[in-house]
Amino acid sequence: MSTLRALQRLDEYLKVRVEELRELKRRGKKIIGYLPGGFMPEELVYACDAIPVQLIRGGDPEPVAISAGYVPRFLDTFCRSQIGYKILGGEPLYELIDLLVVPVTDNNIRAVADCWNYYTKVEVFRYGVPHVKDDLAFDYYLEGLRSLKEKLENFTGNKVEENKLKKAIELSNRMRALFRRISSLRQSPQPPITGKDFIKLNHASSYADNGVMLEILESVLSELEKKEVHLGSPPPRVLLTGSTLAMGDYKVVDLLEGNGAQVVIEYFDEGLRDYWQHIEMSGDLLKDLAESYFRKKVPAAYFRPSRERLDFILKLAKEFQVDGIVWYQLMYRDGVDIQSYRFSRMLNDELRIPILKLQSDWDVAGEVGQFRTRIETFVQMISRRK
Repeated sequence: MSTLRALQRLDEYLKVRVEELRELKRRGKKIIGYLPGGFMPEELVYACDAIPVQLIRGGDPEPVAISAGYVPRFLDTFCRSQIGYKILGGEPLYELIDLLVVPVTDNNIRAVADCWNYYTKVEVFRYGVPHVKDDLAFDYYLEGLRSLKEKLENFTGNKVEENKLKKAIELSNRMRALFRRISSLRQSPQPPITGKDFIKLNHASSYADNGVMLEILESVLSELEKKEVHLGSPPPRVLLTGSTLAMGDYKVVDLLEGNGAQVVIEYFDEGLRDYWQHIEMSGDLLKDLAESYFRKKVPAAYFRPSRERLDFILKLAKEFQVDGIVWYQLMYRDGVDIQSYRFSRMLNDELRIPILKLQSDWDVAGEVGQFRTRIETFVQMISRRK
């Protein structure tokens, strides 16, 4: 268990959050599930007096295996799992969803939408996400948000009023700012929070009440700023990046930090809340959301050109002074796989930092042993270099 009191309180709160959501649902609140990727503005859901829940559970082999009866094996592991969790049942958050919102980014995500739509009773709403950032693509995404706003209003029976949307944006901006401040503390030679604690804190924000989450983040920040730094040999510093870091898929983080390294920064297309951007409110709030969630957002690996994402990861590597990078991706995420080869060359040319690439299909029995050997060797290597 974490030594931070605020994180211990968060753990206790999360134990009752599902029952809290059930009670809110019984009272008539709508629970809006959505798939990760950073293209679904939670602010619109809050402005409709509904509850957003990001579906990011992962790491278990059973849901991946059961999905084989519904979709081809060569779809992304995470997306197969989102189908499997719903088919298997027993995952409380997935059972509470009234409406599933799917920003369609590629065929992997589309398959999740199709299966939920065909095999379950949950209503599914889709809108498209282009892979470029020109003006036509921006207008297309903005129209998608307008359609989403209309759908949420009709589904919940509540209008998205400007004052409610503004308040929701202000709350989300506060949350992202707190995550940025907590994360920036890890630039210290002796980071006051472990990588796993930060990742679990981020994952908790995907379904915790936003008021509770803000209080927890403020308390965590206060504790960390007062925390005494223990002098000694600092651990080797690792940047963790790749395709998806799901809630429950902590084996790589555990192996890295269990072998003496520390994950000081991470960047993934899916699974973690994107806390880097701040929404500037200029008057047209829907357009402001589109600017932040699409135009200003660090693009995913499938965007073109792809250099913007890779430059951002390199920037993080410099700012957090990492000694090594672990590129952790899931099977059949082809765009990320292709990008990893280009990134390795860029890393060698520009920073001369070692990189370890790991690929997973959430096959716990077959992967953990080889991951342990490769990570132990990698940590020893970057420790010697350090």
